[in-house]
Amino acid sequence: MIDVEIEDEAWGRDLSDIEALVTAAATAALAAARREGAVVVLLTDDAGVQDLNQRFRGKDGPTNVLSFPAPENPEDHLGDIALAHGVCVREAAEQGKTLAHHLQHLVAHGVLHLVGYDHENDADAEDMEGLERVVMAGLGAPDPYGAEQGDDG
Repeated sequence: MIDVEIEDEAWGRDLSDIEALVTAAATAALAAARREGAVVVLLTDDAGVQDLNQRFRGKDGPTNVLSFPAPENPEDHLGDIALAHGVCVREAAEQGKTLAHHLQHLVAHGVLHLVGYDHENDADAEDMEGLERVVMAGLGAPDPYGAEQGDDG
């Protein structure tokens, strides 16, 4: 189950199909990782993510996505991810991506963190990025790490 909580209404103004985009990306990431479980996705603003980043990571400032893996539990809740609207909008523009595709990439990235993937070393980063590429291709989106980041529809 993917639960989408929209705290910043700007997400819905920018993307009319926001819940479907998030659910598709999270579901595809779980399938690529061959995992099942529940995930909560919080779509908030920069200030909300900045607060979470400060409280839980000791870092002052917003970031695009934060992942909070859950301890093992009988409900199979894998954890929560939070995305900052302003950061995501700016990054999409800077990278020449649509907001929809950037959001889906970051949701997939966050979900993969919840199920144990990381990018602390080159080998782990290569594995994680490979799965992200598979997820995005399955969603009909361009390679998030590819050279061509122009108008992708």
